[in-house]
Amino acid sequence: MQVPSHFEYERAADVEEALALLARYGPEARVLAGGHSLLPMMKLRLAAPDALIDINDVSELSYIRVERDELLVGALVRHAELLDSPLAAEHFPIFGDAERVIADPLVRNRGTIGGSLCQADPSEDLSAAFAAVRASAVIRNAEGSRTVPLREFHVGPYQTVVGDGELLTEFRVPIRPGAGGGRGRHGSAYEKVDRRAGDWALAAAGAAIWLDGGKVADVGIGLTAVGARHFVAAEAEDYLRGRPADDESFAQAGRIAAEHCEPSADQRGPADYKRHLAGELTTRALRRAAERART
Repeated sequence: MQVPSHFEYERAADVEEALALLARYGPEARVLAGGHSLLPMMKLRLAAPDALIDINDVSELSYIRVERDELLVGALVRHAELLDSPLAAEHFPIFGDAERVIADPLVRNRGTIGGSLCQADPSEDLSAAFAAVRASAVIRNAEGSRTVPLREFHVGPYQTVVGDGELLTEFRVPIRPGAGGGRGRHGSAYEKVDRRAGDWALAAAGAAIWLDGGKVADVGIGLTAVGARHFVAAEAEDYLRGRPADDESFAQAGRIAAEHCEPSADQRGPADYKRHLAGELTTRALRRAAERART
């Protein structure tokens, strides 16, 4: 029978109480939201926090709304809520694409967006999706808050910039001209290959594209499960800007993305196969994002 080591349990009612509890228990305290990653690790004693700070009652962190020129997503939003959100679908269909292939309905009904991004699993789908659309993360502490680009949020496997005594509270996604139906000049998409439905990715790619006439004005490409630095295919992005938004450009961007990722062989597949998938999925995601931008 697998049981975790002893820990204290506290339930926070709001952000201020959660921060106070984190300060009280110190660096060995952990935040509990969905719990799908943390609790199994505790049962295996791969994680042994001194205290769990349960934030499931912190309703102020559960929202999806648009303010000015940003889509705001609270850290406690469940996967199912992001999947079903008309606002998210209107502005960034990449989120619906990604959420449909994450785990199963039971996990999506309980797991949170903030928990997934903080877990920083190298195969996490939303890390690539949020990186592609150039989201930022808002992190609160006792002194105030700071905003960190998602492309700087992950500092290594299972590591983020969230420090001791800090709490991830929100994601901000810039809505730029053309997004959300503004004459159809923006589109986004996500493509994934896994061994079975809802499994971790063998490889996956997300793309967000902004068109100016027939050319790529700007682009974001996120990769997961293939060892891409910060989940981003930066070299492929640099290549595409200013080029024609056509299959030839997208295919070359896929080849560049494949060249610059560093997949590892594991039980899901050999490195060469994952590299091939990275290129192919990047091309597919770009193609579908461009199609959406034109409609």
